[in-house]
Amino acid sequence: MVIKTADFVGSFPNLKSTPSDKLAQFAFIGRSNVGKSSLINMLCERRALARVSNTPGKTQHLNFYKINNNWYLVDLPGYGYARTSKKNRRGFSKMIEQYLRDGENVKCAFVLLDANIPPQAIDIEFINWLGEKAVPFVIVYTKTDRLSYEQLKANTEQIQLELLKYWNSLPEQFVSSSRKRVGRDDILGFIEDVIKSS
Repeated sequence: MVIKTADFVGSFPNLKSTPSDKLAQFAFIGRSNVGKSSLINMLCERRALARVSNTPGKTQHLNFYKINNNWYLVDLPGYGYARTSKKNRRGFSKMIEQYLRDGENVKCAFVLLDANIPPQAIDIEFINWLGEKAVPFVIVYTKTDRLSYEQLKANTEQIQLELLKYWNSLPEQFVSSSRKRVGRDDILGFIEDVIKSS
């Protein structure tokens, strides 16, 4: 897939306020500071399309980007640490759950996992919630350029083994590095295939 246009449409506080057209939506989500904004910018080849911050938890709404006037990339708030009140964190969670559960045009959620660290309970819980609600999803391992091939293989296998305690099989998985532009063609090719088959 060639990205010709990538335009910020708006930042929406809830599902009801999001665009009402029927274009396919692909959501990107992960723990705060997992490298989500960097991945989005790399995929779209726009250096500052999504705001990259050293402070976790900056994304607090459903951020919609229209790609090629054909589909939406949706940047969701990170779960886990955010420098905000507990009340707001609960609000983010409810907003995310409602969007993923009830959004009619959500074709797939891309769950970002940091390949450098062991399996995190909050990631496992979120992935299991997606399964319970029958939300289609895939896994994207981020920041993989920091690891050797052997380390990456060992770390991803550890994550997979933890998930297989709850799952009979795992969804499609992608290895990515925003810095080295790894995974771009595979992820965009997957999105293109989903749109064609919709």
